[in-house]
Amino acid sequence: MEKYEVVKDLGAGNFGVARLLRHKDTKELVAMKYIERGHKIDENVAREIINHRSLRHPNIIRFKEA
Repeated sequence: MEKYEVVKDLGAGNFGVARLLRHKDTKELVAMKYIERGHKIDENVAREIINHRSLRHPNIIRFKEA
């Protein structure tokens, strides 16, 4: 993701790590989740992406891309 620069790590979980990033052009801050790859993990990740896209909550701005 060459259009972002890492600001700091936010935390880690079972599948990967979440990082705070800044868009190089717009300076917008985003949280990005980096997820490891693998057959079993891919099934869970696909389900998680579907769930994240459907989230509507005041603390979640929006799901941008996968």
